[in-house]
Amino acid sequence: MSSVRRRRGSEAQSKEIQAEENNKEEEEEEKEHGEDDNDKNKKKKKMKDEKSKEKQEKKRKWSCIDSCCWFVGCICTVWWLMLFLYKLMPASLPQYVTEAITGPLPDPPGVKLKKEGLTAKHPVVFVPGIVTGGLELWEGHQCAEGLFRKRLWGGTFGEVYKRPSCWAEHMSLDNETGLDPPGIRVRPVSGLVAADYFAPGYFVWAVLIANLAHIGYEEKSMYMAAYDWRISFQNTEVRDRALSRIKSNIELMVATNGGNKAVILPHSMGVLYFLHFMKWVEAPAPMGGGGGSDWCSKYIKAVVNIGGPFLGVPKAIAGLFSAEARDIAVARALAPGFLDNDLFRLQTLQHVMRMTRTWDSTMSMIPRGGETIWGGLDWSPEEGYTPSERKQNSNNTQLTGQETNKTNVNYGRMISFGRDVAEAPSTEIEMTDFRGAIKGHSVANTSCRDVWTEYHDMGVEGVRAVAEHKVYTASSIIDLLQFVAPKMMARGSAHFSYGIADNLDDPKYQHYKYWSNPLETKLPNAPDMEIFSMYGVGLPTERAYIYKLSPYAECYIPFEIDTTAEGPDEDSCLKGGVYTVDGDETVPVLSTGFMCAKGWRGKTRFNPFGIKTYIREYEHSPPANFLEGRGTQSGAHVDIMGNFALIEDVIRVAAGAKGEDLRGDQVYSDIFKWSEKIKLRL
Repeated sequence: MSSVRRRRGSEAQSKEIQAEENNKEEEEEEKEHGEDDNDKNKKKKKMKDEKSKEKQEKKRKWSCIDSCCWFVGCICTVWWLMLFLYKLMPASLPQYVTEAITGPLPDPPGVKLKKEGLTAKHPVVFVPGIVTGGLELWEGHQCAEGLFRKRLWGGTFGEVYKRPSCWAEHMSLDNETGLDPPGIRVRPVSGLVAADYFAPGYFVWAVLIANLAHIGYEEKSMYMAAYDWRISFQNTEVRDRALSRIKSNIELMVATNGGNKAVILPHSMGVLYFLHFMKWVEAPAPMGGGGGSDWCSKYIKAVVNIGGPFLGVPKAIAGLFSAEARDIAVARALAPGFLDNDLFRLQTLQHVMRMTRTWDSTMSMIPRGGETIWGGLDWSPEEGYTPSERKQNSNNTQLTGQETNKTNVNYGRMISFGRDVAEAPSTEIEMTDFRGAIKGHSVANTSCRDVWTEYHDMGVEGVRAVAEHKVYTASSIIDLLQFVAPKMMARGSAHFSYGIADNLDDPKYQHYKYWSNPLETKLPNAPDMEIFSMYGVGLPTERAYIYKLSPYAECYIPFEIDTTAEGPDEDSCLKGGVYTVDGDETVPVLSTGFMCAKGWRGKTRFNPFGIKTYIREYEHSPPANFLEGRGTQSGAHVDIMGNFALIEDVIRVAAGAKGEDLRGDQVYSDIFKWSEKIKLRL
């Protein structure tokens, strides 16, 4: 029994030992499994951390293109939402809200003058300016399927973002002829709707038309002289017979309105277009309209020019030279490279330049008169001008300024490569002549795909030569443009001229290329006719530029406005590489006012029959709140078309008033003082 017990005890002990060993093995296995699980968990955590880091990095990678797209999208969304809500409002609600905030609104000029007893008398002809008239498609390529008689310019501009390349192709003209490319016909929209609104909610002529209607005007006594503003003035007659249609419509309106002569209302570039018309209508056929030297005397009571760039605009130089102006330059500074990027195969500025350089009309606004009018390296008519606070005199017609900045600006230097060049004495500027520079294709331009501009033909040496000339005046600007864009300027010089006539009786001035230049042509034989120059003042207006070489000069537009160039303080006239003077934000006072202030004032060689001229300036006053829209006292280039004071003056002239009835000149700027500084033989 004892032996049995011993055996059982040993067996129990062995079982316990085996159990302990098994437990140890299980523990070791669990430990190993635990370690494996820990490793797996660590790996999982690492994977999660790496994924989260990648997501964060992706979130951080937010390019300027994304910002611009979101910004544009937000603006468009808000705009269409506000427009939608505005359409849902009762017609009287906006006026009710505005009156609740600002008090009772004044009567519109048409209502006010109707109460005074004014009625429609003289037929009115509107002559729109550049870009404000609608253009529609009559024939196009396959990409323009379904767009017959749809607006390509004006309206909603839907095709710009639906098919931008196709739109740019159809808006461009032939680079050799300046007329239609093969297989494309884009024509001006006809009727008052051609330029009443530029885009939904953005009026041009609509407010003026509505106020004329208040005193009895109808479509039978109003005519929109629509024309294709892209092509040269004479070519509007060659292709569309536009000048002939203006002539016949004026004659018809005068005949059907009791023989009352017409009042002509040109705006912006339309001022130059109608100046061309007045010479064309007198000239014998086939170059002219064959109306005879007394046609204007028979049919025109007054020409009321609104914001007229008689002597050109410096802004046109920047547009032709680098496809930009102050607003574009600011956009480039806010989003560097965005406008130069090949976004969806659309290199924005390059396509804009290629398209606009086929529009011959843009060359009509290159500054005229050279250094005699615009100044040279060491002087300009506006010398001493500084941004200032204006004080209105008791007579309500003249304003004086309190100077706040004594910095002398050389406005005569229209383009300077570097701020130091713009401010240096002329004796210290070493200029290298660019005219003899050797041009040649740049190898880098092969990466620019099909975006061709004439800069690609200049080569590196040509670009460098332009920059090393350092400074350009109104005289050398013409040579500069002929160097950088010879094909464009070859077309332009066949249709426009930019000089000053020595002898206006010279037979060469009978050619149509001189007809839109007031310094190379005579006003018509119409002593009873009156000429008004109405324009806004009190807004900074582009006058001269500081340029630099583009960092992408090999492939992109090689020059750009240097937006880092700033004046010494907030009151400086130098902001973002642009020197500004007094004007309407587009046309300087010197260009809009000089001819009526001096060039045509009294009997001069440019006005041999003594047509009376008047200047009517309108001081800019911004809207008091957003409910006023673009305001009723604006002096801006287009917004002035809704200025109540200007509309009242226009209606009075259309109803029969003369310049003396409007109390003659109304001047707020220094136009008479600046005009006296210009030594022009009269």
